[in-house]
Amino acid sequence: MKHTMSLFNEPFEAIKSGEKTVEIRLNDEKRRLIQVGDNIEFLKLPDKQDRIEVLVEQLMVFKTFEEMYNTLSFKDFGCEGRSMKEMIDGTYEIYTSEQEDKWGTLGIRIKAN
Repeated sequence: MKHTMSLFNEPFEAIKSGEKTVEIRLNDEKRRLIQVGDNIEFLKLPDKQDRIEVLVEQLMVFKTFEEMYNTLSFKDFGCEGRSMKEMIDGTYEIYTSEQEDKWGTLGIRIKAN
């Protein structure tokens, strides 16, 4: 199955270069449809003209983003050298703690096709 998601420039380019190997999302209804072996097409915001397709290699469910960040290497997220506070604050610019409480979090290990 093929899924489509949007990304801002920095994470899009990090995936494209192979620097980022884990995408971070809420484990909401849309993401619960993803399975290992599926493809994800990422569209770069704002115009969604640039695209990259990746293969889903692993799905990792966590209760919180902090739990995810404590379990996986920041390098996996293309964020080597950042602090835990920077990781959490950056994530909460996109998602709210209420969304995190409701859905939990999902780390999607990916590989460029």
